[in-house]
Amino acid sequence: MSGAHSAAHPGTSTMATDAADRAAAELVASIPLAGSDTPLAQSLAVDTRRRLTLTGKPFPRPLHTRVMTVANQKGGVGKTTTTVNIAAALAQSGLAVLVLDLDPQGNASTALGIDHHSDVPSIYDVLVEDKPLAEVVVPCATVPGLLCAPATIDLAGAEIELVSLVAREQRLARALQVYLEQADVDYVLIDCPPSLGLLTINAFVAASEVFIPIQCEYYALEGLSQLLKNVELVRKHLNPVLRVTTILLTMYDGRTRLSSQVADEVREHFPGEVLPTSIPRSVRVSEAPSFGETVMTYDPVSSGALAYLEAASVIAARGAATATGTTSSTNDSEQPRE
Repeated sequence: MSGAHSAAHPGTSTMATDAADRAAAELVASIPLAGSDTPLAQSLAVDTRRRLTLTGKPFPRPLHTRVMTVANQKGGVGKTTTTVNIAAALAQSGLAVLVLDLDPQGNASTALGIDHHSDVPSIYDVLVEDKPLAEVVVPCATVPGLLCAPATIDLAGAEIELVSLVAREQRLARALQVYLEQADVDYVLIDCPPSLGLLTINAFVAASEVFIPIQCEYYALEGLSQLLKNVELVRKHLNPVLRVTTILLTMYDGRTRLSSQVADEVREHFPGEVLPTSIPRSVRVSEAPSFGETVMTYDPVSSGALAYLEAASVIAARGAATATGTTSSTNDSEQPRE
């Protein structure tokens, strides 16, 4: 298949890799622990550990393609930023990743350097015109292994046009199912608009997992409660295997008590879903899209890039841990490996 990964070389290459891993582990262990009274030194130590431990490390593949809808009805929480950077981090670590841009603004397409003017074949054509998804998917030039189905401004009218179409809530799920029968993809990340319209419902029906980025501010907690109610409605009536599996705290500022309080409260209510890594506020993360890149290629050693890389490593590890069948819920969009 097109996305297949090459097997590791036996013999001397394996021995060299093991030796390099041991050397890196020894170097990480030698980094001194910084006290809580030195936040800058502590931050530098954390980033150094992340860089030495994760950079260039291959992530494990899931047994089934994981289809994750990245959603939050509140705008400005880092949803699109999280989608593209997690996707890039997974792809840089050896996995095949597809991003479906379902937001009419097309910000995910912009960040991945994908053309999305009105004449470009896009996800709109898939949803409304029944064009095969394979005909609109294009590779990201800066990250090998990363694909994107772009969004164009035409998608803004899709909410109205979908109303009169047959099986309007399942159109993305059916197109994705056909695509995954022919393509070898490890992760599909669907970026949604900040609203619960037919586009977001299509994303929920097409996925088996919901990935929620939460900004570390008070209003984010109110939005989370409503989002969970809507996910439950979709699960009950349209997609019984849909579940919230991943929550990521974004725009975290350790200098403020509010960020810590929000983080503690979310972790208390969702101990199994919240990733241990929080994404800090970062100028580099904000700058990257203006250059048509993710922060993973724009500044891979920045604190934001290293935090996203660590978050992606946890997502991949969880996917590998559940790939043996400990979670039995799969839907048509999950394709077994051959």
